Amino acid sequence: MSDSSDLLDGAAQAVKHHFTMTDDLDRMSVFIAVAEAKGFRAAGERLGVSASAVSQALRRLEERLGVALMQRTTRSVRLTAAGERLYAAVRPALDDVRAAVAALGEMTSEPRGTLRIHASSSVDAVLAAPLFASFLDAHPHVDLDVAVSGAAVDIVAEGYDAGIQLGEVIERDMVAVPVTGEIRLVVVGAPSYFARRRRPKHPRDLVAHDCINWHATAEARPYRWEFTEGRREFSVAVRARVLTTDPALMIRLVRAGVGLTMSYESQVRDDLARGELVAVLEEFSTPFPGFYLYYPQRRHASPALRALVDHLRRERRPARSRSKASATKR
Repeated sequence: MSDSSDLLDGAAQAVKHHFTMTDDLDRMSVFIAVAEAKGFRAAGERLGVSASAVSQALRRLEERLGVALMQRTTRSVRLTAAGERLYAAVRPALDDVRAAVAALGEMTSEPRGTLRIHASSSVDAVLAAPLFASFLDAHPHVDLDVAVSGAAVDIVAEGYDAGIQLGEVIERDMVAVPVTGEIRLVVVGAPSYFARRRRPKHPRDLVAHDCINWHATAEARPYRWEFTEGRREFSVAVRARVLTTDPALMIRLVRAGVGLTMSYESQVRDDLARGELVAVLEEFSTPFPGFYLYYPQRRHASPALRALVDHLRRERRPARSRSKASATKR
């Protein structure tokens, strides 16, 4: 009888220990999300739960550990000294867990899961929609969580699998995979604008024109328009009649004749072909390396991310082959 009782007690303790470990792992994940998102609401959006659920999970973790991990105010959340210490210890372990899960995923026949990507706000005009559409069609078991903004983002700290950005601003310790060829920025205006204003002959003439300009965030400095003359590169601080963080708004305003703007050539190619916009200063606008998908060298690439990388390389291969064939004919 006592043996049966001891067996039941042991089973009960094992079940209790299992649920305690599971709860602790869940709460640690919540803690990491809050630390990286710097807020309960943002962490909840990342985890797919409410801000109150995040707050409750964190409070229970603090109660279990007997120490405060976060300092909370009405406007911000930041780690205490104990929280900083726990984050430094737990974050690498969480990466190891994710790598182990990814390794298990490699045993399946199809890539699965959600791929979190941060993309520059200007990327959609060049490639994002066609790229993602064809990738999703080829990989029905992969979902995308794509955040788009003009702000600079540390994809590692923010928990993204990869980013898409101009090659010239990507850190050297990243793996970078080209997703476009060279691209070009052009200055354009509507015929209605040029009906009342003389076309600029040199970039220095832009100071006398109404311009529609861009900045990455409301706090960031306006973009200085970049040009090349011979082998010399230089930039011009234009007078911004309109300053915005929205590239699409810039195009709508220039079509309406408000002023000149600098845009990716691919974004206005159809407008130029129809004569609805006119390009100027083209001799000062030279191509430069385009957009790249990038991710950390030290992080294990998930099957879904590797599938996206392979997809990009397949999509670009025909274009390179055609270029080589044309060069051979010449």
